[in-house]
Amino acid sequence: MIVCVCRRVSDREIARHVRAGMTFDEVQFELGVATQCGQCEGCARDVVAQCSVSHPVAALNRDDGVRTIQLATSIQESSAWNSSPHSLAA
Repeated sequence: MIVCVCRRVSDREIARHVRAGMTFDEVQFELGVATQCGQCEGCARDVVAQCSVSHPVAALNRDDGVRTIQLATSIQESSAWNSSPHSLAA
Protein backbone atom coordinates (compact mmCIF):
# COMPACT_ATOMS: atom_id res chain seq x y z
CA MET A 1 0.00 0.00 0.00
CA ILE A 2 1.25 3.50 -0.78
CA VAL A 3 1.63 5.46 2.47
CA CYS A 4 3.14 8.67 1.10
CA VAL A 5 1.49 9.74 -2.15
CA CYS A 6 3.74 12.78 -2.59
CA ARG A 7 6.94 10.70 -2.54
CA ARG A 8 5.32 7.39 -3.59
CA VAL A 9 6.59 5.46 -0.57
CA SER A 10 4.98 2.15 0.32
CA ASP A 11 4.45 0.51 3.69
CA ARG A 12 6.77 -2.30 2.57
CA GLU A 13 9.56 0.15 1.81
CA ILE A 14 9.17 1.80 5.22
CA ALA A 15 9.09 -1.62 6.92
CA ARG A 16 12.25 -2.72 5.10
CA HIS A 17 14.12 0.35 6.35
CA VAL A 18 12.85 -0.09 9.92
CA ARG A 19 13.89 -3.74 9.94
CA ALA A 20 17.35 -2.56 8.85
CA GLY A 21 17.48 -0.53 12.06
CA MET A 22 16.20 2.90 11.09
CA THR A 23 14.08 5.14 13.30
CA PHE A 24 11.18 7.22 11.98
CA ASP A 25 13.42 10.28 11.66
CA GLU A 26 15.97 8.29 9.66
CA VAL A 27 13.25 6.81 7.42
CA GLN A 28 11.86 10.31 6.92
CA PHE A 29 15.29 11.64 5.94
CA GLU A 30 16.11 8.69 3.67
CA LEU A 31 12.76 8.29 1.88
CA GLY A 32 11.28 11.76 2.20
CA VAL A 33 8.09 10.40 3.77
CA ALA A 34 5.97 13.05 5.55
CA THR A 35 8.10 15.92 4.23
CA GLN A 36 5.68 17.54 1.81
CA CYS A 37 1.97 17.72 2.61
CA GLY A 38 2.29 15.76 5.90
CA GLN A 39 -0.94 13.79 5.50
CA CYS A 40 0.91 10.46 5.71
CA GLU A 41 2.88 11.11 8.89
CA GLY A 42 0.47 9.30 11.22
CA CYS A 43 0.27 6.22 9.00
CA ALA A 44 4.06 6.21 8.44
CA ARG A 45 4.68 6.43 12.18
CA ASP A 46 2.23 3.56 12.74
CA VAL A 47 4.12 1.38 10.23
CA VAL A 48 7.42 2.22 11.95
CA ALA A 49 5.99 1.45 15.38
CA GLN A 50 4.41 -1.82 14.24
CA CYS A 51 7.64 -3.02 12.60
CA SER A 52 9.74 -2.00 15.60
CA VAL A 53 7.54 -4.01 17.98
CA SER A 54 6.91 -7.05 15.79
CA HIS A 55 10.55 -7.57 14.81
CA PRO A 56 12.77 -7.24 17.86
CA VAL A 57 16.53 -7.38 17.45
CA ALA A 58 18.29 -10.56 18.53
CA ALA A 59 21.69 -10.35 20.18
CA LEU A 60 24.01 -13.16 21.13
CA ASN A 61 24.68 -13.16 24.87
CA ARG A 62 27.89 -14.90 25.98
CA ASP A 63 27.72 -14.18 29.70
CA ASP A 64 28.61 -17.00 32.08
CA GLY A 65 30.18 -18.99 29.23
CA VAL A 66 26.74 -19.98 27.94
CA ARG A 67 25.53 -18.82 24.57
CA THR A 68 21.96 -17.65 24.58
CA ILE A 69 19.95 -15.37 22.36
CA GLN A 70 18.50 -12.29 24.00
CA LEU A 71 15.81 -10.24 22.29
CA ALA A 72 16.07 -6.48 22.53
CA THR A 73 12.99 -4.30 22.22
CA SER A 74 14.92 -1.76 20.17
CA ILE A 75 18.13 -1.34 18.24
CA GLN A 76 19.57 0.84 21.00
CA GLU A 77 19.25 -2.00 23.54
CA SER A 78 21.11 -4.50 21.38
CA SER A 79 24.73 -4.99 22.42
CA ALA A 80 25.38 -6.59 19.04
CA TRP A 81 24.57 -3.36 17.26
CA ASN A 82 27.86 -1.45 17.20
CA SER A 83 27.33 1.01 14.39
CA SER A 84 24.65 2.14 12.02
CA PRO A 85 24.66 0.36 8.63
CA HIS A 86 23.40 3.48 6.92
CA SER A 87 24.80 6.94 6.59
CA LEU A 88 22.88 10.15 6.98
CA ALA A 89 25.45 11.98 4.85
CA ALA A 90 24.14 13.06 1.47
